[in-house]
Amino acid sequence: MRYAHEVGKVRAAESALMARLPDGALMQRAAAGLASVCARLLPAVYGSRVVLLVGGGDNGGDALYAGARLARRGARVHAFQAGSTIHEGGLDALRAAGGRLLPGAEEGEIAAADLIIDGLTGIGGTGGLRDPHARYAALASASAALVVACDVPSGVDASTGRVEGAAVQADVTVTFGTHKPGLLIDPGASHCGVVELVDIGLGPDLPDPDVVAPRPADVQPPEPGPESDKYRRGVVGILAGGDEFTGAAVLCTGGAVHGGAGMVRFASVAHPVELVRHRWPEAVTTVIEPGPHGAEVLERIGRVQAWVVGPGLGTDAAAESLLEAVLTTDLPALVDADGLTVLSRRRDLLRRAAPTVLTPHAGELSRLISADRADIEAARLEHVRRAAAELSATVLLKGSTTLVAEADRPVRANPTGTPRLATAGTGDVLSGLIGALLAGGLPALDAAAAGAYLHGLAARLAAAPTPGAESPISAYDVIEALPAAFRTLAH
Repeated sequence: MRYAHEVGKVRAAESALMARLPDGALMQRAAAGLASVCARLLPAVYGSRVVLLVGGGDNGGDALYAGARLARRGARVHAFQAGSTIHEGGLDALRAAGGRLLPGAEEGEIAAADLIIDGLTGIGGTGGLRDPHARYAALASASAALVVACDVPSGVDASTGRVEGAAVQADVTVTFGTHKPGLLIDPGASHCGVVELVDIGLGPDLPDPDVVAPRPADVQPPEPGPESDKYRRGVVGILAGGDEFTGAAVLCTGGAVHGGAGMVRFASVAHPVELVRHRWPEAVTTVIEPGPHGAEVLERIGRVQAWVVGPGLGTDAAAESLLEAVLTTDLPALVDADGLTVLSRRRDLLRRAAPTVLTPHAGELSRLISADRADIEAARLEHVRRAAAELSATVLLKGSTTLVAEADRPVRANPTGTPRLATAGTGDVLSGLIGALLAGGLPALDAAAAGAYLHGLAARLAAAPTPGAESPISAYDVIEALPAAFRTLAH
């Protein structure tokens, strides 16, 4: 896992460590790591043109000390000051190494640079950048130089990933001690480029993380053993599709079939059942007669280990009856799409002891928790936490960075997402996939996070089966790529 801590926890850990170290030692550790990464990025340090953009905080000091190290190796290092103060010790070190603080002509210097170090603001910066910081951020982002952000790109909220106005667009972000949530969550994550973590010794002083991002070794879907059969591997029941939205039925079932379910039991009205039988003959199907008789339907479907309900199901009385029947069982359940719309008017159905996974996009979540969609998009971390606590469920918030939250647990940020998933039906595939993982015995948080990871990875594999040859994809392409995504996890 990549562990991320919010700013308050980082500050407390830094203070505890600094109390045990000589004065300035922690900044020197950070500067050494920053300079080392910059040196690796340059074809040659000697003779290279390096520009430092420095504010008055500690990140400005880190940039100045790193610049001094590069200057001692023969780089031509010029610094530009934003604001009224500057780290005097760092500036003295830069000048002693041959670097210079320039009073103006920054546009030409920045345009001619080989590498720019962004030390304009630190991890405590919130809100939008103001001039001159905003102007420097724009110049750096427009430059052809490699841009290296110090700890977090200026203009990105380190704790949340919020970006309000101008922000540095970095090629590489060198962060110190631990990741910060804003490096893992869009829109901030999209400003970071490649993130390099420099160990400065904070580990023993850091508490539990606020956000984690899984690595391949952390994603462990259920594996069949020598005694496995289709029932031991997990039977997932799917209630999806209707006469109007037949594709959701086929795609959700496909996600479960290729997601490792031992058996898929699918139920809907006649036409979606016919289509599922044709495309997924391994699914066991049940035709539901029109009308609200949910409990009777569940009895006819048979034994399952988890339920998926909602994709394409409709929002009428019949759909509500099915959702109520599922949520009054003692089995894990995933609710998506139309099921979430029903839940927005029947939140009482969430009062259950069994695990519940909700998979909304921002618009669906806005109805569930009575929040503005734009506010959710701007502060995804805050709202997914609120939803998990308020709804007493595992909440997977879809989007450019998919977040998975449970109350009193670190939020999981999915690192495999891709804009290629912004196409109709991919959410239905995800629901079936997570349902299969739930039926296989994974806890709700693990199933949702693993499903998001595999779903994103499958989309990437489908879009670029060979490196550098990315192409548009459909939801069905994601289904077909799921086996390849699972194979990447083989240890």
